[in-house]
Amino acid sequence: MLQYNYTYKSTNSRMAGGRLIEIGSFIKLERTKRNMTQGELSEGIVSLSYLSKIENKKTKASPEIIQLLCDRLGIEVMDETDLQIEGKCKEWYDMLFDRYDKHIITAKYEELQQLMNRSINNHTLMFEIHQIRYFIVLRDLGKALQKMNELHDMVDSFNYEERYYWHKFKGDYYSHKEDYDQAMRDYKLAEEKFRLANINEEEIADLHYALSIVHSKLWEILEAIDYAKQAMKVFQQNYSFIRCAQCHILLGISYQRIKKPDRAIKNFNLAMNLGKLSNNEDIIHLAHHNLGYFHSMMGNSEEAIKHYLIATENKDLTDKTKLEAITRLIQELYTIGDYKKAKACLQQAKEILELAKCKYDKFYNNFYDYIIQVYTYLLNGDLKKFRSLLADDFIPYLKQQEDYRHLVFYAELLAVHLEKMGKYKESVQYYKLANRSYDKLIKL
Repeated sequence: MLQYNYTYKSTNSRMAGGRLIEIGSFIKLERTKRNMTQGELSEGIVSLSYLSKIENKKTKASPEIIQLLCDRLGIEVMDETDLQIEGKCKEWYDMLFDRYDKHIITAKYEELQQLMNRSINNHTLMFEIHQIRYFIVLRDLGKALQKMNELHDMVDSFNYEERYYWHKFKGDYYSHKEDYDQAMRDYKLAEEKFRLANINEEEIADLHYALSIVHSKLWEILEAIDYAKQAMKVFQQNYSFIRCAQCHILLGISYQRIKKPDRAIKNFNLAMNLGKLSNNEDIIHLAHHNLGYFHSMMGNSEEAIKHYLIATENKDLTDKTKLEAITRLIQELYTIGDYKKAKACLQQAKEILELAKCKYDKFYNNFYDYIIQVYTYLLNGDLKKFRSLLADDFIPYLKQQEDYRHLVFYAELLAVHLEKMGKYKESVQYYKLANRSYDKLIKL
């Protein structure tokens, strides 16, 4: 057992690495991490109710009781700064981006976890907060939420720097959950905190990039452009070509939405070139994906198909991105009448969706399931089921989700087929729905 060093404070606070901390909150955190019940920790030391009061900062415990509880947890409170831990923490924090190898990140985490589990020190809180980001990078959002819940009661103990990362990583979590309003709230709180904390410019640039993404998702185009440009300025100064490419893709999407096609295609091509320069397949395929959508919106199906085919070759794409690319490819193949290839892609989409069902939420499962069913009925010539699915299920579903972009497309698709079937009155209703949806889309 390591020696337990602390300076006793009557408030049940301790000095870790020269910093005052609330020991009760840490005891609760360490107990939870070890899957230990309050009964198991308190047995023979204090009553269960008394431990609960210590953990929730509702009572003052003697140094002797705190010592016994920490002994049982197998931890110490360190007064001095451990330079080895400090260096290893910084190295690991700098790796917590999608572009790094996940196996190396995990190996570093496990090594660091063994060191951190033995003590409470002045890096403990920051390490715990960064675990939120770690689980997000691994796409384990369940564990990210669990860590957020574990730390929630300790927020009052955070300094400005810790509060910055707390809100930044919460924003990352909600962005991945596609709750963009909540993500924006947390990112804005992080933006307030970096002015009071010692945050380096590359980290601030990453926050600006994240804000650009969320503004883009909320169709706040001018703000998305502004933040992307702020982020890219720093990335260019640091020769971070991959990060610059990501900004160019955001700018391309934004310019496409405000009807500036020349600027859009220029940014997509710049992203492509930077991807090739860095030999980064993810960037190259993401650029092809967006160029596919660009040409699709411009009515150039042949060019769209060419880019979508290249985009779907990347085996490392997430299932969501694969489904998006393949379903759009199906739409374009159907448009040009290449039904054989469309059917082959449809089978591919079904297989990916089946694999993805256990990974993603109900929204994504339903959304892509509807698209696959729509084109299954169309390609099989079952127009009765096609009409029923769109009119009774998919279009009401898109209305409920307020997904105006897809409402425009599928309302118009149904209107065209109803017109071909001689259902002119009904067809007009869906053309009007497509127009109303478009109006709402451009007002977002």
